[in-house]
Amino acid sequence: MKAMIIDRICDLKEEKSPLKLVEIPVPIPDDNEVLVKVSVCGVCHTELDEIEGRTPPPRFPLVPGHQIVGVVAETGKGVKTLKAGDRVGIAWIHSACGKCRFCLEGNENLCDRFEATGRDVHGGYAEFAVVSGDFAYPIPALFNDFEAAPLLCAGTIGYRSLRLTQMQDGENIGLIGFGASAHLVIQMIRHKYPSSKVFVFARREGERVFAKKLGAYWTGDTADEPPEKIHRAIDTTPVWGTMLHALRNLEKGGRLVINAIRKESVDKEKLLELDYPEHLWLEKEIKSVANVTRRDVREFLELAAEIPIKPEVRKYTLEQANEALIELKEGNIQGAKVLHIA
Repeated sequence: MKAMIIDRICDLKEEKSPLKLVEIPVPIPDDNEVLVKVSVCGVCHTELDEIEGRTPPPRFPLVPGHQIVGVVAETGKGVKTLKAGDRVGIAWIHSACGKCRFCLEGNENLCDRFEATGRDVHGGYAEFAVVSGDFAYPIPALFNDFEAAPLLCAGTIGYRSLRLTQMQDGENIGLIGFGASAHLVIQMIRHKYPSSKVFVFARREGERVFAKKLGAYWTGDTADEPPEKIHRAIDTTPVWGTMLHALRNLEKGGRLVINAIRKESVDKEKLLELDYPEHLWLEKEIKSVANVTRRDVREFLELAAEIPIKPEVRKYTLEQANEALIELKEGNIQGAKVLHIA
């Protein structure tokens, strides 16, 4: 089968074709797995982190991609819930042990044996992929394949972030950064918490205009002070300083959720900028988001169909994966980028 692979760590400022198109064998599903003929696969910032070594694969070569939509081509004999011909999605969570305390509590995203699709195992930049039948999700009929792919990552991690804020209707919420995830989160907020005001903090004017279009009450730069305190906040940026601004703008007892796989390295001088009385006192909280659970994927797909949420999409062929990644690296992110595999 055709596949695009990562075979080394490289700097995308210098390397414009980090992925190689190769022929590799079609994977064979184990007893509890399904073989999925991939239709589309979304392109994510996480692939940039993998290629540039910030969250590197444990081995090379690797097929990236974790926003997979396709059709079940074959099932292992132990799979009872899916059959050939079913349309399914595969998300970032590929597997967990199922036996540890975290898995038993429903927090399989924290399992020590958590494996990620397209990082720890081969992903969806290929014609076929395999996954446990328990980690493949039926796609609501409302969405075509291209629309469904971004929901499996940006939408799902955004849903988990919003759930972790523990917000109530009527509370103010701030969204720091307004990219792929936040533009879906604001639609969830408008649906679930109609009395709440959404304050969007974004560096680019185009993002602020887009946020207003989607119903933001107020928009400003990431360092601006909003006209009201915010009770909850979600920070999707990779930089340190936005956290300080968000904490400064939080109401007493407020909670900041960090939805980012990484933050920039912080030197001692920047750490000293964290002022306890100004940023943390009066029972303010900081909580990070790590991966997603199966519950997050299932619940968000149902919510997305209920709202409904339909992402803007830009289509590429499998062979154009490098082009899509470089555009993402350079900040050209108008619409979710999705590879058409089959």
